[in-house]
Amino acid sequence: QMVHYFFAYQNESIAERILNSCAIDAYKRLIAPSLENEIRNDLKLKAEDESMKLFSLNLNNALMVPPMSGHTILALDPGFRNGCKWAVVNPMGTYLDAGVIYPTKPLEKIEESARILKKAITKHKVTLCAIGNGTAGRETESFFAQMNKEENLNLPFLMVDESGASIYSATPLAAQELPKLDINLRSAISLARRIQDPLAELVKIDPWSIGVGQYQHDMNQKRLQTTLGGVVEDVVNRIGVSLNTASPSLLSYVSGINKTIAQNIVSYREENGPFKTRTELKKVAKLGPKAFEQCAGFLRVAAGKEPFDNTSIHPESYKVAKLLIAEFDLKLGEKRNVNINELESFAQAQGTGIETLKDIIEAIEQPGRDIREDFASPKLSSDIMGIEDLQKGQQLTGVVRNVTAFGAFVDLGVHQDGLVHISQMADRFVKDPTEVVQVGQEIKVRVLEVDVEKKRISLTMKKN
Repeated sequence: QMVHYFFAYQNESIAERILNSCAIDAYKRLIAPSLENEIRNDLKLKAEDESMKLFSLNLNNALMVPPMSGHTILALDPGFRNGCKWAVVNPMGTYLDAGVIYPTKPLEKIEESARILKKAITKHKVTLCAIGNGTAGRETESFFAQMNKEENLNLPFLMVDESGASIYSATPLAAQELPKLDINLRSAISLARRIQDPLAELVKIDPWSIGVGQYQHDMNQKRLQTTLGGVVEDVVNRIGVSLNTASPSLLSYVSGINKTIAQNIVSYREENGPFKTRTELKKVAKLGPKAFEQCAGFLRVAAGKEPFDNTSIHPESYKVAKLLIAEFDLKLGEKRNVNINELESFAQAQGTGIETLKDIIEAIEQPGRDIREDFASPKLSSDIMGIEDLQKGQQLTGVVRNVTAFGAFVDLGVHQDGLVHISQMADRFVKDPTEVVQVGQEIKVRVLEVDVEKKRISLTMKKN
């Protein structure tokens, strides 16, 4: 257009045609591709940022699922041709028994499989069963529910996400933890431990293998690894770690502790017995004063010599904590109302921040508290329901398994997750699904449509 205006005072000339051709060629061959690449890269970066943000939030919520401690668990890792792997672990996660059964096609050794499982359940006094949700999961769940009913076992069971379990079973860490077990049986033990303490088990695999993200294979892998590693580290430090039971994998995410120091802590524990105090950490090889300062507040010692060691109070604040207890007549494990004005005066006298004192008081009131207790626990079943049992308009309660940019996938206990599209999340406009739901959250939904053939379930959270 500029060329045209330049030659507007005269008839069309050869020069105008040449310059027009040059301008068109320059735009199509040089400028347009460059602009397109720039815009595409900018949009990709924005999309990557959103996916990373969503992945981080989902991972955080998946790691915050409360542990179901105190159970002797039978775990079933379903499969067709290679059979269903089973394992029993005690309440501490220690392996007790394992094997392979064939309750599904092609062999369908149903009676033999039921006999083997019943024997293991009785022998080890199993109190809970965990069933993997992968290949043959639905068939295995049906088999177990039928056996549970016929044998009057009344054993509660639940489906567990087995994402990454097979990856863990083939790692050097799994070989180190379970050296005498066949690689296929290790995944069943991992499933059982995921119920007992999800965080402690999930840190053993790469965060992107947990199955709570979207488009992770299209992202910058180095950036993804750094971001998700930071999320895991943040969750581990917020929750705190038991110094006498934590694995090297879990310890390595504690601030100030690397993989070498984590292994040294475990080695020291094995040689000298359980830690009695946090200060005993200073005897661990390669754990210097700086590392101790960083990690001490995140490590817990239950039933140790120092009661504060089982709280989030840092050793540097023990003196202030004791003065606080004396000043306001506080007691470990008891809730007391402290006058805010008096607390502010105390803070000024001690040269300590008011927020720090509030944190110390909260830790004194609830020693050994696990913040995961505030989140919904996994749902237990004693019977099963299939997708064909669902009816349009039916009201159900489900647990959010994954959140994406377009909606949320909800576990209804029918083996096939239902989808709540972003447009069905509320009676108002929802810009971001994470405003309404999060992974692990228990929500009430209504069935919109069910396609049994395509195994699709459409759900709504709308009240109207």
